[in-house]
Amino acid sequence: MSAFSDMEKAGFLLTLSTYACLLEMHASSGQIDHAMKLYNSMTNAGLRPGLSTYTVLLSLLANKKLVDVAAKVLLEMKTMGYSVDVTASDVLMVYIKEGSVDLALRWLRFMGSSGIRTNNFIIRQLFESCMKNGIYESAKPLLETYVNSAAKVDFILYTSILAHLVRCQDEENERHLMSILSATKHKAHSFMCGLFTGPEQRGQPVLTFVREFFRSIDYELEEGAAKYFVNVLLNYLVLMGQINRARCVWKVAYENKLFSKAIVFDQHIAWSLDVRNLSVGAALIAAVHTLHRFRKRMLYYGIVPRRIKLVTGPTLKIVIVQMLGSVESPFEVSKVVLRAPGDSVMEWFKKPIVQQFLLNEIPSRADILMHKLNILFPNSAPEHELTHTGHF
Repeated sequence: MSAFSDMEKAGFLLTLSTYACLLEMHASSGQIDHAMKLYNSMTNAGLRPGLSTYTVLLSLLANKKLVDVAAKVLLEMKTMGYSVDVTASDVLMVYIKEGSVDLALRWLRFMGSSGIRTNNFIIRQLFESCMKNGIYESAKPLLETYVNSAAKVDFILYTSILAHLVRCQDEENERHLMSILSATKHKAHSFMCGLFTGPEQRGQPVLTFVREFFRSIDYELEEGAAKYFVNVLLNYLVLMGQINRARCVWKVAYENKLFSKAIVFDQHIAWSLDVRNLSVGAALIAAVHTLHRFRKRMLYYGIVPRRIKLVTGPTLKIVIVQMLGSVESPFEVSKVVLRAPGDSVMEWFKKPIVQQFLLNEIPSRADILMHKLNILFPNSAPEHELTHTGHF
């Protein structure tokens, strides 16, 4: 700056490169007042700032959250003949990454009113930020923009919206979320709607309907997403008290080998169910359904293994022990494994109350599942992270 001052005193005319050097130096070191003063001097002198000068200055204004000043500079950049779509999108991403969702929405409105476009990737990022922050009213128009521009909502994104619905405890927000799910136009939503109708409207039994949907999944591309969907959907169905539908979903998911290692029959030695890769709702349904399956094998075919075990996780152990405790199960708990000798389980299976429980019962929405909802359903994900690509 001292050299710059000497130049001015000596009567040298300041060139574009001199201004650009000084402005970018101040902008890079976060000195907004000096940078703006130089920018104004530069434009007042009739000089046209270069693209790099605008980029550095707008990045600084974005980081300082000076939305109105950034908008003014961007429009001046546009007047100078530059294409501003990419630069404006970069500013938008600064707000999204910082978690300044209100500023991001404000900037997007400015872009729209100025005829400046952004891309679908950024629209999706902002949509997901709105969802994360519970700004559902602003999220829906973003999703509609995304869908109407021929971008497809994928299985992961649809399921993540459903996961928000599972955690939702406010009726008004539930309505917003149902509306957002509908706006996705994803095939999973048609399936969800059909799942909650009666057999007359569906035109087929629920099990057949579920099988048809799972046949439509491309398992080579979407296996991880399908596992995520099953975990979240079973959480939702259990919370809604739709136990029969939940059992059908688990049965078909298992038939399609989504959780092929969950149930193991080791001849007459040990039978086991491993629910560590399941959400709470999925684990409860899997436990009841699998014990019912074990019961049929043991009573109808007379096969009694030496032992039966249920492998759980820290949270899952609590809810499964509570559930089985209501019918005095013979399982003993050791860390996260529930074990019982086959003979003891056989005697337990013979009790009419146990048969009734395995056929129909599971704790209701008002019971243990709603107890500390945010602990039991922290994000509708299993306790061990699911392996899939995309956003989770």
